[in-house]
Amino acid sequence: MPKTDNLTAEEAVAHKFYSAFQNMEAETMASCYDSEAHFTDPVFPQLRGNEIGDMWRMLVSQAKNFSLEFKNIRTENGIVRVDWEAKYTFSQTNRLVHNIIQAEMTIKDGKIFLHRDRFDLWRWFRQAMGLKGLFVGWLPFAQKALRETAARNLRLFRIEMKKNSKKKG
Repeated sequence: MPKTDNLTAEEAVAHKFYSAFQNMEAETMASCYDSEAHFTDPVFPQLRGNEIGDMWRMLVSQAKNFSLEFKNIRTENGIVRVDWEAKYTFSQTNRLVHNIIQAEMTIKDGKIFLHRDRFDLWRWFRQAMGLKGLFVGWLPFAQKALRETAARNLRLFRIEMKKNSKKKG
């Protein structure tokens, strides 16, 4: 875990987010975002507002053998950048994934307003899907299918969350 000495207020928000992620604290992660935040990565290209926190809740609730390391929190031209790596077992294939990600965050009033994660989706496909990923993971139709599956899974997760909150309330 990076040292917190000499972090700017914006960098401290990123540190709080990734520390919570290391500890699988989805509620803390979600609380780091502005209510009108925007998130994009190669799998979830256009999440907004509460969708972002729900994506993290879904990913944390389904994580198997998960670990995360983050480093190099820095600000460049007003954008907080973080290098992070996640290791986990992909549940659909039980294959180990080691994803290397570069994050860019714009912090507004102490909250994440814009968050972009960049990683090599073909590399991810090769690890998560094995030979199938090697041969088709670079193709636009395969990447589109992955995005559609992820979006559907998030929609179903959000529906289930609403059902569960109504049962409790």
